[in-house]
Amino acid sequence: MVPTRLELWRQPVTFTVVMGNCIVNLKHTVAALGLWVLLGGISFAQMSPPIAADLLQDLRNAPAAEAAGIERDVQRAWARSGSAAMDLLYSRGRDAMSEGDTTLAIAHLTALTDHAPDFAEGYHARAQAYFAAGLYGPAIDDLETTLALNPQQYNAIFGLGAILQEFGDLHAAADLYRRVLSINPHHDNAQRALDGLRRDGIGRTL
Repeated sequence: MVPTRLELWRQPVTFTVVMGNCIVNLKHTVAALGLWVLLGGISFAQMSPPIAADLLQDLRNAPAAEAAGIERDVQRAWARSGSAAMDLLYSRGRDAMSEGDTTLAIAHLTALTDHAPDFAEGYHARAQAYFAAGLYGPAIDDLETTLALNPQQYNAIFGLGAILQEFGDLHAAADLYRRVLSINPHHDNAQRALDGLRRDGIGRTL
């Protein structure tokens, strides 16, 4: 079976479509999570880090030439746990991911989430590691936790939309891409994905 290539969270991840009861259950779980997002289960006013909230407002209003710099500032703000030890675990997990060692990445990031359960980026990074390791159920669980802790994590919402698109729920995927763009109008991957769906007649607004 040929794997489908998805660019989740601005990183290429190989997502192999697996048939059977497990994937059907995953599809239902992802669809329910997507609906929860779209119905406001993650309110934009809920639990947003104050520094990042100010930066996100700047990002929404920024001209294209300034957007990339503000995006980097947002990511840096989100990546600060408030603890040097936890930041080190996060950095080690990300480094292991960059080197392709998903087992080590998951180990570091699990230690991080165990000791810093309110740090959204720990779960977000581990979701990426789980996906890279082919562990889609745990990845989806971590996406849900990420979005519960940080409702405006636009890369996590984009990742959820990409999963829904892969599962064939194109209208819900388009809605999630629009949600991403309402937070970060400069998210190129979300715009490209939405444009692609629109060319197929999906996601057009009246």
